[in-house]
Amino acid sequence: MAGKHRSGNYVKFLIYLIAIVLINLAGVTLFFRLDLTADKVYSVSAASQKVVATLSEPLTIKVFFTKDLPAPHNQTERYLHDLLEEYAIYANKYFNYRFYDVSPDEGDLTEATRENQQLANNYGIHPIQIQVIEKDEVKFQRAYMGLVLIHGDLIEQIPTITTTDGLEYRLTTAIQKMNNKISALLSLPEKIKIKLYLSSSLETVAPYMGLQELRDLPTELENIVKKLNPQNYGQLDFEHLNPTTAQELEAVAQEYNVMTLNWPALSNGKIPAGRGAIGLVMEYGERADVIPLLQVIRLPILGTQYKLAEMSELEEIINDEVENLIDINTKLAYLSGHGTLNVSRMPRMDPTGRPQGETLTHFRELVSQTYTLKEIDLTEKPIPEGINSLIIARPTESFSDYELFQIDQFLMQGKNIGLFLDSLIEMRPTNQPATFANPQPVYKPLKTGLEKLLEHYGLRLKSSYVLDENCFRQEVPAQLGGGERAIYFAPLIKNQFINKDLAFMQNIKALVAVKISPLELVPDRIQANGVKVHQLLASSEKSWEMKGRINLNPMFLQPPTQADEQHSRPLAYLLEGAFPSYFAGKPIPVKEVAEQNDDKKTADETDTEETPDAEPNQANPAEDSAQKSEIDLSRIQRKGQFLEKGKPGRIFLMASSEMIKDNVLDASGRSSNSTFILNVLDYLSNREDIAVMRSKEQRFNPLEDTKAGTKTAVKTFNIVGLPILVVLFGLLVWLRRHSRKRQIQMMFQK
Repeated sequence: MAGKHRSGNYVKFLIYLIAIVLINLAGVTLFFRLDLTADKVYSVSAASQKVVATLSEPLTIKVFFTKDLPAPHNQTERYLHDLLEEYAIYANKYFNYRFYDVSPDEGDLTEATRENQQLANNYGIHPIQIQVIEKDEVKFQRAYMGLVLIHGDLIEQIPTITTTDGLEYRLTTAIQKMNNKISALLSLPEKIKIKLYLSSSLETVAPYMGLQELRDLPTELENIVKKLNPQNYGQLDFEHLNPTTAQELEAVAQEYNVMTLNWPALSNGKIPAGRGAIGLVMEYGERADVIPLLQVIRLPILGTQYKLAEMSELEEIINDEVENLIDINTKLAYLSGHGTLNVSRMPRMDPTGRPQGETLTHFRELVSQTYTLKEIDLTEKPIPEGINSLIIARPTESFSDYELFQIDQFLMQGKNIGLFLDSLIEMRPTNQPATFANPQPVYKPLKTGLEKLLEHYGLRLKSSYVLDENCFRQEVPAQLGGGERAIYFAPLIKNQFINKDLAFMQNIKALVAVKISPLELVPDRIQANGVKVHQLLASSEKSWEMKGRINLNPMFLQPPTQADEQHSRPLAYLLEGAFPSYFAGKPIPVKEVAEQNDDKKTADETDTEETPDAEPNQANPAEDSAQKSEIDLSRIQRKGQFLEKGKPGRIFLMASSEMIKDNVLDASGRSSNSTFILNVLDYLSNREDIAVMRSKEQRFNPLEDTKAGTKTAVKTFNIVGLPILVVLFGLLVWLRRHSRKRQIQMMFQK
């Protein structure tokens, strides 16, 4: 009997052993991970999966990390190893990585370690000093903690990895930057079509419009495409089309919105009436963009003039548009001029040579990590093609109708605009007496012309500042009494007043706004436009407005005595949809050029006044010149290159330029304010997946506000309630034991 029992135990042990072995084999061969964190911090995002899954050339990641590092650096190595392993799961055959054991430069080194160390140094990965605590002693140790990415002929280093914060974002954006235009072009299923629509009928009137070079335009454009084709792996296909009939011209105008010209008989019938089209269309798949080739200018005295696009500029425009069509749009336009904040590396100088205004150093550095920041000045040139997003930050000078028309039509093309505007301008009094050492600034409403555009789209800025009891609190120096001082004009935007409907906003838990004005919707325009409205941010219910005579000195600021003045106010809006043009039904503005003295005329004006080409009448130049003077170019009617109803686009508006200044944005880009601004720019650039990936690693989780009664109840429960519960629990246990004892006694009595 004992032998059977012993053999049964052996069988059970063998079955359990086999089960354990099979479970371990399944765990080794079948990969499965369960991320229980709320923000999926330990899982790669969809953007990372897409980047590594679409590699078209080998990508190698070489990691140089010293082993057996003390905490917390060993956790960083473990996280990096897990992250690369998960990259490999979603990647295609071109992705691979390797960890190199690089010992510190102390003690005996093996030959392999020396080679790895030399390899790391060759790639620009050098050891750093880290702090180690051993046996209650603080020591310093040299350690390698970096990696290098190799993609084709491109090499990029991340020389120091001391934290896991933002590591996935840094890796993914680095891979995406390398796997850009080349990989996309190699995988295109069809070529990018470049179509020049140029009617031969225009050659009749072109010399009288000052467009003598129009005849050579097809040849020059074809040469530009031939030059760019090798750089784009032969994926460009050029075609010259000559629409002549009314039906062909109408079809081109409707499908692509190409500019068409219509003129009556000119020069006493010597130039017959006619029609023609001119424009460059770049098309790939279902996407098509039009590059204007003809610009209309109105000069004083000379009147309406026409100018062809510069061939040197067209080469860059076509190259940028290729990236836009195949979704490699890495350019972000920033409006310079009109008194906007300076985003250049060099500070602006006043006439005396002193630095003028503020430079957005942190904003430029953060944006430049993933975008090519392109400055544009509407006073010189229109917004170039190949740009998907335009940023306008605190203009202080008025826009002309022509410049507003450029912004309006940019939005009509389905592009996006981000505005950081100030509704008030701070002015320092200059006529104060000498004894008035520190005069208070005066705040006046700021009007640039953008307000009428925004109101047409459905948004309005109010000429006031939002102040809030829930605000940033400044530490007061001990010599001034210590404590904290409420900065009411810097509202603290708490979690419950942040819109979580959009994915890139879900992990933004708190923000600080500075000198921000309230916004309001124009209900009639919103309803008529049929656009979708997202209120992204709002102040707390303890906020109020300061308007009229404004004084932001914290010593003189106090909350209003009347409670009805305090309520939540919208601070940032995002509008999405097909906006109607502000200029629909109005005359189309043309570029106005200021009149200049004879000795200061530009080359373009000089060329316009001369008659360098006598092609229409070689035999009699004098007669040809007379013909030109008889022609009124204003009688030429133009259509096209104007959209009355736009494609779906986006407008972001926040009435505070302080939000992108250096005192609000941190240089590392890890604060909530920096994450919010960068996420908005990504969303405007149609890169929401990148924004979601960045914001998921936000570790700032402030506690929700609790009322005074709730706090008192919790304290009372902890002090009194818990002991009472313990007593009650003990009493229940005693009653249960007493009841069981009586039951046993009754059983034996029977």
